[in-house]
Amino acid sequence: MRAYLLVMLIAAAVTYLATPGARWVATRTNAISAVRARDVHVLPTPRLGGLAMLFGLVVAVLIAGQMPFLDGVADEPQVLGILGGAVIVCLLGWADDVWDLDWMTKLAGQVLAAGFMAFNQVQLTSLPTPGGLTIPSARLSLFVTILVVVVAMNAVNFVDGLDGLAAGIVAIGGSAFFLYTYSLTTQASPTDFSSLAAMMTAVLVGVCLGFLPHNFYPSHIFMGDSGSMVLGLVFAGAAISVTGRIDPTITDALSGAQRAPLFIPLLLPLAVVVLPLLDMTMAVVRRLAAGKSPMAPDRMHLHHRMLALGHSHRRAVLILYVWTAVFAFGAAAFVRWRWQVVVVWLLVAIVVALVLTLGPLRTRGRFLDDDVASGALPTAHMAAPPVVPPPSNPHPKESDHDRTASRPGQP
Repeated sequence: MRAYLLVMLIAAAVTYLATPGARWVATRTNAISAVRARDVHVLPTPRLGGLAMLFGLVVAVLIAGQMPFLDGVADEPQVLGILGGAVIVCLLGWADDVWDLDWMTKLAGQVLAAGFMAFNQVQLTSLPTPGGLTIPSARLSLFVTILVVVVAMNAVNFVDGLDGLAAGIVAIGGSAFFLYTYSLTTQASPTDFSSLAAMMTAVLVGVCLGFLPHNFYPSHIFMGDSGSMVLGLVFAGAAISVTGRIDPTITDALSGAQRAPLFIPLLLPLAVVVLPLLDMTMAVVRRLAAGKSPMAPDRMHLHHRMLALGHSHRRAVLILYVWTAVFAFGAAAFVRWRWQVVVVWLLVAIVVALVLTLGPLRTRGRFLDDDVASGALPTAHMAAPPVVPPPSNPHPKESDHDRTASRPGQP
């Protein structure tokens, strides 16, 4: 466990120290998020945080390769597949952040990165179901692997709409997944606790924790597509390395409740990204029903709805953190405790999360208000603009609309 925590700490420290450099690169390459009608930020913000995250990821894995405990894992070809795929999507995201690529180009790049991972043995070959379910052909295995990786990348990208939201969700869900993979490793191999999935998940959590101080409200830099796609790809790679490596024949020796933990590799990754997946699914259905492209932007994401309920920016993010923790740690708890106990406590946690989401916290008091974090008046309490707008503002109407959009309690 100490080796994993050390790798996590290294990833966090390197990412934290590298983020100002990524911000400098973003300003020099004009990778700046302008204020648009659908956005909730009110100032142009650099968006190349993914460069720092990739740097923290690579450095942490390279150092892990020098540790006697993890050197065998770090030398596996799957590591090259995950790191190579991360480099591809990070460069793709950088290009998109600078030149705003069309969705077909981005999709092609994502498929290329997922294919590179599959070529380096990060590939789904079987599913741990009772009796075993083996993917019957190499072609189908390749297709399913690419589909899972692309969906994970886009799910994280869709939910990256508020300061600190995507990084925090992945850090919380990744922590639950790390605890599961570590527990699984200790049970499957009592003499060797090293695991590719545990190592990559520890690095992923560390990268998110190192980036959050720069990205939490009020954010100084966004991760951009270069960061969100890296997070989704690395998490998918870690999940595949667990799900695809469990020998389905071991289910034959188990019965009844003993088989329950074997479903966790299928359920836990879904529980970790349940909010991003739900957000992405709702967005695609909503846009197709309106006759629009599934990639067309709008202001109906989950985080927009939280702001519309009356929550401040910070409260909205923290409540979505709570929902992620409920689903992720709830799924992981089935490994340790009886399912009846887990279900009872899971229902209690869901009720608490609902009270936080829909209760009086959203309309009363100043708990976790945005002005507490920024040290200035929040957008909801800003003084009215002067009668004559300053001539330096070329788009006063658009800017005013963005301020209104970011006010808690306004749709």
